[in-house]
Amino acid sequence: MYDSALPADTFGDPFDIATLPLPRPAVGYGVQRLDSDCLLDRRSGEFLAVRTPQLDAAFPSFAHAHAAAADWLARTGTPADEHDLAIVPLGYDRLLQRPILIYGVIRSEP
Repeated sequence: MYDSALPADTFGDPFDIATLPLPRPAVGYGVQRLDSDCLLDRRSGEFLAVRTPQLDAAFPSFAHAHAAAADWLARTGTPADEHDLAIVPLGYDRLLQRPILIYGVIRSEP
């Protein structure tokens, strides 16, 4: 599943959510498609919109999210230097009962 040949920063600089000064509490790490509100679902291995009711997007560690993103690249035949994925901190909205992007959608270009 995990391609150890991929550098740790393939999907962004590794971070520990426990040490980040986040405006909301984080519940895990998500794999986001840049310029979208789509997150990698842990069960299906596919990208789903953040509002999808069955979405399970919170990985327990950066390493788990990295492995899932690397697996997605391998399954889809996407070259590591041409992907549009980033590992991001996720929160959870109890009222809406869905994951939330703490910092919103990351732009791939300024």
